[in-house]
Amino acid sequence: MSIRHGGKTRRVVTAALAAAALSLALAACGGDDSGSDKKGTGSASTSPGKPQESKDDGGTTVPDKSQTLATINGSNGFQFTIHNAVRDDGGFLTVSGVIKNTSGNRLIPPIDWNGEESLVKRTGRSFAGMTLVDKVGKKRYYVLRDTDGFPLTTTGLSALDSGQSVDFFAQFPSPPNETSTVDVQIPLMPTATIEIS
Repeated sequence: MSIRHGGKTRRVVTAALAAAALSLALAACGGDDSGSDKKGTGSASTSPGKPQESKDDGGTTVPDKSQTLATINGSNGFQFTIHNAVRDDGGFLTVSGVIKNTSGNRLIPPIDWNGEESLVKRTGRSFAGMTLVDKVGKKRYYVLRDTDGFPLTTTGLSALDSGQSVDFFAQFPSPPNETSTVDVQIPLMPTATIEIS
């Protein structure tokens, strides 16, 4: 097996593990919706704490896109739309949404989004360099790593054609419950403030 082939296989396995981790994290967020809604709306889809998951035609779990927490437009032609920032009982915060190429050209995701760690660099293009800032608590949160040091975020990003979009997620330690908003910082992109549900 060549070194190049081994690296590609490792990235595929890592991407599969990251997808499985996201599925488990999102499944943990689901909880039991049989109780009444505290706001009395009677609609689970309007409950901010439990965004609904849907299935795309490929059978994979995608984020609930019925709400938009922030839209970040970069001068590099990429647009991030953040749809969810959900705490789970395990002490994690999962941020998910869509990244889109809004330029008229094919774009390669910048390597700056990866972060600096050597294990992160082995996963290919990713969002491991994304951070959350709790201005009230004066803390910065980084994308979590698994036991092997790989980031719990979308990895293996490839070039996006004009108008093309892909779903993404990144998992962080959860800020304290009294923290209701955080700033999302993505290298080379403007900062945006989002509300945690």
